[in-house]
Amino acid sequence: MTAGPRDAARTSDEAASSRVAAGPGRRGLTLAAWVLAGAVVAVQITYPLLSGDALTTSTIATVLLFAAASLVSATATHGLRAAAVLLVVAGSVGLAAEAVGVATGVPFGEYGYTATLGPQVAAVPVVIPLAWTMMAWPTLLAGRGLSAALGRRWPRLAGARRWLPIPLAAWALTSWDLYLDAQMVDAGHWVWVGASPSLPGIDEIPLSNFAGWLLVALVMQTLLHLLVPTRVRPGVGGRADGGAARAAARDGWGPPALLLGWTWLGSALANVAFFGRPAVGLWGLAVMGVVVGPWLLLTWRSQRGPVAPVPEAHGHEPPRRHR
Repeated sequence: MTAGPRDAARTSDEAASSRVAAGPGRRGLTLAAWVLAGAVVAVQITYPLLSGDALTTSTIATVLLFAAASLVSATATHGLRAAAVLLVVAGSVGLAAEAVGVATGVPFGEYGYTATLGPQVAAVPVVIPLAWTMMAWPTLLAGRGLSAALGRRWPRLAGARRWLPIPLAAWALTSWDLYLDAQMVDAGHWVWVGASPSLPGIDEIPLSNFAGWLLVALVMQTLLHLLVPTRVRPGVGGRADGGAARAAARDGWGPPALLLGWTWLGSALANVAFFGRPAVGLWGLAVMGVVVGPWLLLTWRSQRGPVAPVPEAHGHEPPRRHR
């Protein structure tokens, strides 16, 4: 076989990525992401023990640590450019949506932030765009990983991997707000003006909020899926690459998987056992589990043995044919 233009371009891309990964940088970044993810879990464990200013400080610290973990993890597995795209896209789309939402009531409904979360831009606390950023990364990986698994299980869906990660990732991101909004409203960080109709047991949050979240999440995840490469950087995972399916699964194994799994299961437990909000816990467990549960299972299994490859989806190209 002779190398064609596509092979040369791929080699060039991998060489560029490997320059970022040179030396101890990638391992150091991976370790840093683990440390940050562990710090997030440690801080959140204290939530039921705190109140008032201490709880607010803990909430802000969680967002900063979680966002840092996502950005560092993105750099470790996909390169600095991917992390920059994540920050710019998720942060700017999140800020724009929130600013428009506060000013007009579209697309979430009528609400407003209090002064508890620190400095604000356009009536939106600066920490809020970072909250969108912190969860956009693991949910993107979840959407890609689950899409890859569906492609393996039903080969006819392999072609859908061009677009299927987007709604899956958007669903995972939106479902997180079942936990988030109820907790933040209870803490007094924002207030809704009218909340009807609403989900049973979450009477203070209008359904329009979740519809707005889904719309914004679709826009955000579409941009991220188009701009962030599917392939991991050379050498990530420490084993020979078994194709895009394994890469998509392995991308999320580690800090993003820990953080997304902890958010899903830990938030459910906290709402049922500590916050007195069993309905919130059950809604979040069920709805977020549609994507997050299967993704965590497949990423765990991907570490235990080879995974059959499926056609590459990077760059939205058809499978290559060897002569």
